[in-house]
Amino acid sequence: MSCNDRALAKANRPIIKKHMKIIRFSVADPVRSIGVGVAGLLVGNLDNEPDNAGIKRLRSDMTAKLSLELSADVMKNDPILAGFRELHSKIGKSNRRFPAASESLIGYFLSKGEIPAINPIVDIYNMLSLDSRLSLGAHDTDKVDGNIVLRLTDGSERFVPLGATEPVAVTSGEYCYIDDANDILCRLEHKQVEKTKVTDRTNSCFFIIQGNASTPASLLEKTTNRLAGLLAEHCKGVAVRSWLFA
Repeated sequence: MSCNDRALAKANRPIIKKHMKIIRFSVADPVRSIGVGVAGLLVGNLDNEPDNAGIKRLRSDMTAKLSLELSADVMKNDPILAGFRELHSKIGKSNRRFPAASESLIGYFLSKGEIPAINPIVDIYNMLSLDSRLSLGAHDTDKVDGNIVLRLTDGSERFVPLGATEPVAVTSGEYCYIDDANDILCRLEHKQVEKTKVTDRTNSCFFIIQGNASTPASLLEKTTNRLAGLLAEHCKGVAVRSWLFA
C-alpha cells in the first residue's frame, strides 16, 4: 500500500491564468482496508466551452475502438467491474441498485452504441472510464467547501444526487467522498451530486480516478496521466497536484 501526494509542477508548465482554489485530498484507513484504490487529480485553467471539434473527433475514435472491445460478456466478466461488485457486497450494498459508474456507462454504450455527449471535461473522463473500466468523476473546486476526504459515512452526511433537488438519506458504513461541510460529493463510485457538478463555466476541477482490489496502482497512475494529458490538449488544463492511494 502506498500514498503518493505530490506536486505536478514543472519549470516549463503553463501559467494558470484563471482563479484556482487549492484543496487537499485524503483517504481514511478503513476505506483503504476494504480494498478501495483511488487517485486524485487537481486541474486548473480549464476551458469547458461545449463547441470543441477535438472532443468530437476523440469521441468518434473512441466509439470505434470500444465497439470492437465491449460486449455483454466483458461487462459480466471484467475483473475490475467484478471488483466494484465485491466492494459493494462488503458494505452490504446491492449491485443492482448501486452499480459502479463505469458499469453504468458500459451498459449505456452497449445499449445506445454511443458515448454520451455532455461537455468536454465530462466527455473526457467518461471516455477514459469506458476504456479503463475505472470509475472517474469530476467536481468543480469552486463549489467544494474546504477539503475532501474519502471515508465511511456515519449517517449524518448530506447527499443531494445529480439531478435531484432534495437530500437523500445515506446509511452509515458507505465509502463516500465528503467535503468539510459534511456534504457528500460522490456516493461510492456510483453517483455524483448537484453541488459540485461540472458546467460550461467550470475552470478548475478535482478528479476522482477510482478502482478496487483488482486494480493495479500502475493502471490508476496511467489513467491519471492520460486524463491530465487530454485535459491539457483539449481544455487547456494545467495539472497542479495528484494523489495516489493504492
